[in-house]
Amino acid sequence: MNLIALLVGLLIERLATKLFHLRQLRWLDRLIDAGFRQMERLGSWPALIPVIFLAVLLVLPVFLVIFSLGDNLYDFGAGVTFYGFPYPYMALAIIVLFFSLGPKDIGEEVREYCSAIEGEDEVEIQRTAKALLEKDVPADATERTRQVEAAVCVQANNRLFAVIFWFVLLGQYGPLGAWAYRVTDLIRRRAVFNSTREEIAGESMQNIAEAVGRLHGWLAFIPARLTAIGYALAGNFDGAIAAWRGRNESKAESLSEQNEDLLARVGIAALALTSRDDESVQERGVRGALAASGLVLRLLGIWAVVIAVMTLYGSSL
Repeated sequence: MNLIALLVGLLIERLATKLFHLRQLRWLDRLIDAGFRQMERLGSWPALIPVIFLAVLLVLPVFLVIFSLGDNLYDFGAGVTFYGFPYPYMALAIIVLFFSLGPKDIGEEVREYCSAIEGEDEVEIQRTAKALLEKDVPADATERTRQVEAAVCVQANNRLFAVIFWFVLLGQYGPLGAWAYRVTDLIRRRAVFNSTREEIAGESMQNIAEAVGRLHGWLAFIPARLTAIGYALAGNFDGAIAAWRGRNESKAESLSEQNEDLLARVGIAALALTSRDDESVQERGVRGALAASGLVLRLLGIWAVVIAVMTLYGSSL
């Protein structure tokens, strides 16, 4: 059942681009900001405790839906419907997956970025690149190209593969796992945004951002390494493995930064892009972004096959 729900969810992810605005969940920003304000009042507490409490509160609605449906959630008998759908669990899984993936499709954002480069629209280039980087865009076009390629490899784990991992790992509680990961990523993104705003940035906000990054890093640790292995399989294997071994993860870095660094290094090495003498900086930027998006798409196909084989093998035992 999880396999079917996952395939339907991924199909919607690829086709229903006009519905992506529903996944922005801007209204949750107010709740997260309110949680941050309460955390600042608990200055004597370790920041990680209220961060976990906030995440639990945001995950609670999905848990309550699962709990309230009880046995009916997995009852596939006649007459059991969920808004006209015969399988309550599958309906819930597809809905939760839709809101857990993203918020935007990486391929769609890459296409917007490439269109902006081709149209020489500097404002749009800055906007689309910043959406991928989650930080200020470098002024140098060559450095921007490198960072965007790395960001696509990192964001693929945050928006797609880690969600799938937790959805599959938790079995019948997959929707709860997928939404829990998305919640931590939403809190992380908001904390990063708030820590850069002068009017609210401060030591307390920095501590909160570090705690959120720690929680997100824990949940992303295994998916990040599985994704890195996948990049090696979907791209230049030797180069990717060499990049993985080429740098020891520093203890000075946070776990979240280690995850992102690993994904960026291995992803770029797996692309194995070389410079072309007849290629402009703009053309290189488009080629690199599209190559990174293609690597993610190939890996998604590998994951789909592996999950399908695991599901079919498990059901045959």
